[in-house]
Amino acid sequence: MTTHTLDKNNHHGGLDAKVIFGFWVFIVTDCIMFSGLFSTYAVLSHSTFGNIGVAQTASLPFVLVQTLLFLTSVLTLGFGVAASTRGNFNQTMLWLVITFALGAIFLSMGYHQLANLYTHGHTWRDSAFLSAYFTVIGLQGLHVLIGLLWLAILLIQLPLQKLSDTMRTRLCCFGLFWDFLAMLWLLIFAIVYLMGAI
Repeated sequence: MTTHTLDKNNHHGGLDAKVIFGFWVFIVTDCIMFSGLFSTYAVLSHSTFGNIGVAQTASLPFVLVQTLLFLTSVLTLGFGVAASTRGNFNQTMLWLVITFALGAIFLSMGYHQLANLYTHGHTWRDSAFLSAYFTVIGLQGLHVLIGLLWLAILLIQLPLQKLSDTMRTRLCCFGLFWDFLAMLWLLIFAIVYLMGAI
């Protein structure tokens, strides 16, 4: 009965509830992984062994610009998803392209930050703090890269499949993923950079 009701709602509502529920489960497991990483970082954040600390990894204004960029990308993605529910294909494409551009700039800033540390001889092997720092920042960056590749695929599929029910379900799942990444970055901004600056 429940499955029949779900299938019926899926048919009329256009979104596959089972797919979205499954994606929520994936996000919860990712939350558990990052919770462990944040706990590890909190324990190791002062174990610099005479090497650099968080204050020397990046300037607060630089990270603030990164944060504003990512939050803006969440907003533009929201506009894109809203346009897709209204059936406006052109606006959906426009907002998704802007989201991709903002995400790419955010990722390139993060890469520049880690590459700059590496060029100055600071690697994940130099201290427990740097190991935890590179892991947290690098893993979040890897998630953003995966998100950008996913968004690029959606941008290729959309002109072919238009705003079908399947595409709107995929956009909904991607929106959940991108919002999750924004939440992760806000935690990184607060736990790593703001607390490190105090």
